[in-house]
Amino acid sequence: MHILLREVLDPGIFIAAMGITLLEISEASAVGLALSAEAGNKVFLYVSFGVIVVLAVTFAAGHEIARLPILYVRLVGGALLLYFGLRLARSARRAVLRSGKSSTEGKENLERGIFHTAFTVGLIESFEAAIVLVALIPMNFDSSLYGVMLGLLIVVAGTIALKSQVRKIKQANMKAAISALLLSFSTFWFSETVFRPSDLWLIPLFLIFAALVYLYSHRQ
Repeated sequence: MHILLREVLDPGIFIAAMGITLLEISEASAVGLALSAEAGNKVFLYVSFGVIVVLAVTFAAGHEIARLPILYVRLVGGALLLYFGLRLARSARRAVLRSGKSSTEGKENLERGIFHTAFTVGLIESFEAAIVLVALIPMNFDSSLYGVMLGLLIVVAGTIALKSQVRKIKQANMKAAISALLLSFSTFWFSETVFRPSDLWLIPLFLIFAALVYLYSHRQ
């Protein structure tokens, strides 16, 4: 049994597949978590659909996924996130100015845009994971598959654990945070069309945009 398990699973491939899944899909989860405060749990369906579409094609088609034009995917995704990030910044400012007054004007269109954004984020982040997975799958299909599955389970568990904490944040602050997050990913994806920055750059980008959105939403 032990020998059979070792033949089926390659620890290196398994850990690599799990690691890239955790890295990329956790970023999609973070965006979905933030967007859910504005548009509800339905956001996670769109993020999940984007992820499932890419991963299903990856394991079904193997190396064919690497031929897709990631440059154009990132440009389109970055443009979408930029647009809705700016819209949410304006929405955050209105929420601060009205401070507690309810308004449903434009909410339906905004939610529709958020759902599109959620799908795009799931699509792009899983696409980036797929670029690594296409190199791992030919070496050991089962190890790659099990690594991805465990990575997804960890991301889902972490998202569920953090969901209750997000509900405690005020709407204006959450909108500002979502806007900063989308603008950060937009800038990051645009930069990836020119060079390959480290994912760690997302942290200072988020802090910069969070400060800018906060100043904009609270200006007199």
